[in-house]
Amino acid sequence: MNKLKTAVMTDTNSGITVEEGGRDIHVIPMPVIVDSTDYLEGVDITYRELFAAMREGKDIKSSQPSIGPVASMWDKLLEEYDEVVYIPMSSGLSGSYATAAQFAKEYGGKVEVVDNHRISVTLYESVYDALCLAKQGCSAAEIKTRIEKNAYQSSIYISVNSLEYLKKSGRVTAAGAMIATAINLKPVLTIQGEKLDAYAKARGMKQAERKMIEAAKKDVTERFAQFPPERIRIGAAGTFEKKEDAKRWEEMLREAFPEHEVYYIPLSCSIACHVGLDAAGMGISVIDR
Repeated sequence: MNKLKTAVMTDTNSGITVEEGGRDIHVIPMPVIVDSTDYLEGVDITYRELFAAMREGKDIKSSQPSIGPVASMWDKLLEEYDEVVYIPMSSGLSGSYATAAQFAKEYGGKVEVVDNHRISVTLYESVYDALCLAKQGCSAAEIKTRIEKNAYQSSIYISVNSLEYLKKSGRVTAAGAMIATAINLKPVLTIQGEKLDAYAKARGMKQAERKMIEAAKKDVTERFAQFPPERIRIGAAGTFEKKEDAKRWEEMLREAFPEHEVYYIPLSCSIACHVGLDAAGMGISVIDR
């Protein structure tokens, strides 16, 4: 029997790869569909391959994991652990949570599915909070309660370089996308616990980046003012093709938030399907560990 009684499981929308998860965090790869062919993130499609497909104008879509592979991982984990706590992406952004929560009822309380209303870098922090609690001996039910209680202590801001993929998803009209492209208008979007919403508009990506930083600073000084700096982490994220662009964005956030830990992880392939190439984003999370 593993020294931990509760297994911690998530999907690659957390920004945690199968390899990074290793022994302690069990990761389901998210499906990506390219020209009607199904792939699994990090298994049979890489960032480079997905970006190349985008450049070639191929039809790119994301999908939630089918319950079969998810349940198979639960079954395998329950051979080694007493319980499983599964933390998929927010129910407001995908049906993954609802599907898994319904199926988990068949497991007699041994599988708890968490809806912590997060994705990407903020989900990343929740998963590591859950692992910390598991190492403290907490049950799956206790971890679920704790993670869901702290779900809204986070913010995400993101700006896209192209409106093409938002147009495909129906979040912006074709005419609106054409006009915005003509005048170099970039939307700044936000997730404050549930769905993706409009936050601001900017002329160009540099102004969009400044608006995201301003919004995040306001969150840190107002929404999360009661928390010490060491409990607030800033996650930079993006779909940058060039490493130097990712590094530049990370360094901008380090300079803007000198009192907080700042790091960079790429947006998952399934998120890239919706935001396109060279999108820049950031998340502010209050950690519980």
